[in-house]
Amino acid sequence: MSRARVLVLNAALGPLDYRVPHGMAVEPGSIVVAPLGPRQLLGVVWEADRMPSDAEVGDNRLRPLLAVADVPPIAAPLRRLVEWTADYYLAPPAAVVRMALASTSALEGARKVTEYRATGTIPDRITHQRVQALERIGDRQGLIRELATAADVSDAVIRGLCKAGAIEAVEVDVDSPFPIPDPAHGAPDLSQDQRDAAETLIAAVAARRFEPTLLDGVTGSGKTEVYFEGIAQAIRDGRQTLVLLPEIALTEPFLKRFHDRFGCEPVAWHSGLRSTQRRRAWRAIATGQALVTVGARSALFLPYANLGLIVVDEAHETSFKQEDGVHYHARDVAVMRGKFEDCPIILASATPAIETRQQVELGRYAELKLPGRYGAAEMPTIEAIDLILEPPERGRWLSPRLVSAMEATLAKGEQSLLFLNRRGYAPLTLCRTCGHRFQCPNCTAWMVEHRLTRRLACHHCGHVEPVPRVCPECQGEDTLVACGPGVERIADEVAALFPAAKTAVITSDTIWSPAKAAEFVGRMEAGNIDIVVGTQLVTKGYHFPNLTLVGVVDADLGLEGGDLRAAERTFQQIRQVSGRAGRGDKPGRVFIQTHSPKAQVMQALVTGDSDAFYLAETDARREAGAPPFGRYAAIIVSSEDQAAAHATAVQISRAAPQVDGMAVYGPAPAPLAMLRGRHRYRLLVHARRALDVQDVIRDWLGPLDWPAKVRVTVDVDPYNFL
Repeated sequence: MSRARVLVLNAALGPLDYRVPHGMAVEPGSIVVAPLGPRQLLGVVWEADRMPSDAEVGDNRLRPLLAVADVPPIAAPLRRLVEWTADYYLAPPAAVVRMALASTSALEGARKVTEYRATGTIPDRITHQRVQALERIGDRQGLIRELATAADVSDAVIRGLCKAGAIEAVEVDVDSPFPIPDPAHGAPDLSQDQRDAAETLIAAVAARRFEPTLLDGVTGSGKTEVYFEGIAQAIRDGRQTLVLLPEIALTEPFLKRFHDRFGCEPVAWHSGLRSTQRRRAWRAIATGQALVTVGARSALFLPYANLGLIVVDEAHETSFKQEDGVHYHARDVAVMRGKFEDCPIILASATPAIETRQQVELGRYAELKLPGRYGAAEMPTIEAIDLILEPPERGRWLSPRLVSAMEATLAKGEQSLLFLNRRGYAPLTLCRTCGHRFQCPNCTAWMVEHRLTRRLACHHCGHVEPVPRVCPECQGEDTLVACGPGVERIADEVAALFPAAKTAVITSDTIWSPAKAAEFVGRMEAGNIDIVVGTQLVTKGYHFPNLTLVGVVDADLGLEGGDLRAAERTFQQIRQVSGRAGRGDKPGRVFIQTHSPKAQVMQALVTGDSDAFYLAETDARREAGAPPFGRYAAIIVSSEDQAAAHATAVQISRAAPQVDGMAVYGPAPAPLAMLRGRHRYRLLVHARRALDVQDVIRDWLGPLDWPAKVRVTVDVDPYNFL
């Protein structure tokens, strides 16, 4: 091979051709270092017939490749997935490949690093910061910077402890092998329903062919134990398994359950890993040594050497949709990876998405059902509380019936969960004198008060500022009023009602890492928490046998706005959080506070008639030609210059093609008309299912030019309409 087509990791460039120096061996998938002007870029060698180039030149003008990484080439199935993802989601192939090469240090040769750990020695000179550092470090081991961050001290404090002998250096082999899970360890006692489902999955894994299966089981039915048997078969076959989870906070509880079943932890992949951990995991995955990987959606594009099974847990979750960069949906891309790898894929959910149900209806996916909870556990009873007929006391948000139920639960020594999908103390702060409202300077969104940190925060761009003492408009003192409840406000109300109860606020502000999630689980299992007040972070994946009461504070919150999936999301979310109650031997109760108890979604939740709800939702989607019976694509135009953004949006709208079975709506200002300092306009493409809308959009936008300061993004199959 004397000439190589290379997809360099620069999304603004297409594939480029290079000369292969004499003695250098490359093949499709080889990861190489290529020169580009004075720079050196990583790239992947690709088949020239599958990746056309607009910059072909003669052999005499080719620059030579500089090096080949000492790692296995990107395999053909992953290359096909990259091509499909780039084509379907209208993304640059280089942007997709970058996700596969998520650890650049992994491309270097084997090496060792120096990490540090406490020795147990107390230094002669002790200070408050040194005490804090040693207490927080505990058994942790890591780089100086990582220990300093964990201990919330400076690097100098850690170095001083090293000189004093309280912390020692340890040389670590970065690429030491991971333990091998034992499929015979901790084999579970399955019910008949679980055993039947497990045997079907075992057979699918052993058959080594593409077969999508929906594992549809009520909350607490033991779906995890069932698909663990499929994983056990993949381990026996010496093949790799990928388990995708929707939230990083779910990783730690999963690792514990996995350890109990297989005798060791799987390989974890998420944003909380240190660079050395990412390097070790990537290399183990690429060589096939890591047999089971569990991670967030980014784990989907890792270069597995011998993939034998993919599991998407909580497959209905909208957090599997990537909202920046490449706008892919991990559930759908996972199915395509299973197709290219020719391996089975399991979609596990208690509330499957309508899109998944439709695939089952069409016969494209198999379905396994687990209709009852495992063992003696029963589904909780669910009651709706009409907030019009049973309003909370003035200045409070919990109705008397829910408060009474919490009192009874506390008296029995059992745990309660209050769910409100709104972080912070209050969603809006205003001045009672002049009416001034605190708005984010970068977004068309209200600032949310967080009393725990004494800040006003924007949940869209991350802007924070201290809560002022006076109104910035009228200069009035003590005139600022918090409007509406967030979880912190509910926690304050709980503290006032039950001062002796131990309360925990669980949101992404308090559970930001697997370690924090593990700490929360430990406190719950030890009985050190009586009442949990939390957001969607607590709606899934957790198993607390002593949690018997769930209260949904504002069930109507998710129905606001124009999201076509609002009712479905509300049903899924409340059904999931309801499933946290009564998972042990004790019966569970759920109270749903709502202003619309007669709404179809509330009736379905109370009666448990999910089939009727999904049938009505599916019929409404079919009539509207909405997904999965039609197709949507959003075109988002943004710029710091509002006039430029508007002019470009109008230009795109006027150039819209007249295509049978397709309509274009807009442009219109986005509901979030400004986000992170950029003005935004949206167009919505609505097409019949059979139309290749990607080709239409490519032909439509390809010839157009717009200013460099304007960004045009296409979101195929959008989930976020803001």
